[in-house]
Amino acid sequence: MARLLIVGGFLAAVFWVYSIVDCAVQPATRHRGVPKAAWVAIVVLIPVIGGILWFVIGRRRANDQGVPRTIAPDDDPAFLRSISKAEQDARIRRLEEELARLDEETDEPPAADPRP
Repeated sequence: MARLLIVGGFLAAVFWVYSIVDCAVQPATRHRGVPKAAWVAIVVLIPVIGGILWFVIGRRRANDQGVPRTIAPDDDPAFLRSISKAEQDARIRRLEEELARLDEETDEPPAADPRP
């Protein structure tokens, strides 16, 4: 019985420390209900129950839609729909012309050395 109490106490202490660290390092946008400082206080002052409350109630999951994430323009379907096909073709044509011009510049032989 004493071993069970020792193991249980050790596991409770490990869970308590893990809860404190997890609560403290999460950005404030991932805390639900009360502010970050309040969650840290709850987890510290109510060791095991505070940790359980933190994981069940207070911690926002990474896949929650709480804060909209920014999307790069080339990944945003609305942005891609807004660009017309003609604009895309014109842009591609300009880039190809610029690449051809750069290739021509590099193909020219170097100028003669003016030094005697």
